[in-house]
Amino acid sequence: MAGQSDPHLSLFSPSEVEFVAEDEIVEIVPNIRMEALNMICGDFGPFFPQIPSKVPLWLAVALKRRGKCTIRAPEWMTVERLTQVLDAERESPREFQPLPFHYIEISKLLFDHSRDDITDAYLVRSLIEDIRDVRFHKVETGLETISGRTHAVKLKNLSAMEVNIVRPFMVRTLQAFYKHDSPQMIQQADNTGSRSTPVTDRGPRRDLRRR
Repeated sequence: MAGQSDPHLSLFSPSEVEFVAEDEIVEIVPNIRMEALNMICGDFGPFFPQIPSKVPLWLAVALKRRGKCTIRAPEWMTVERLTQVLDAERESPREFQPLPFHYIEISKLLFDHSRDDITDAYLVRSLIEDIRDVRFHKVETGLETISGRTHAVKLKNLSAMEVNIVRPFMVRTLQAFYKHDSPQMIQQADNTGSRSTPVTDRGPRRDLRRR
């Protein structure tokens, strides 16, 4: 995968992040009867018509493509819930609201393959895009505050895609500060040295002579 040559600057493509997100569990409603599926990652089913069942997102998409189920949108993908999140994001310029770690990828996959199963799909998609814009603006604003004195940056509740975009830039920025010794760091070191305890003058020194 991309980024394996340097683990400190891991950078995955959007499709690779989406691939990881496909293991997230979602709920489907089958419209056929089918025996259990025995996979390497686990057993899923048996499936019965109109009885909800939980499966990985990749399996839900595969069944949906074949017309064998509908996919239930997650609870957080409702107009009411997303409106609350958007309002909270706008009211808290320094905090990120808790959302599923793969909320961007999950919503994209559902809109691509199961749009007809999402209530108020157009409005839901618009709210998710607005939330993304607000959160990315917060990230950009936070990055502007990085200086030579920054040793670490804590961004709580970021999603996988947001981390994937921010991490390489942030790591390179911090490395550049340490590599080029920013003026702030030099001044801080000089001030620390000037405050060191002076050596007490104990009088003239005498050379030691051999007897």
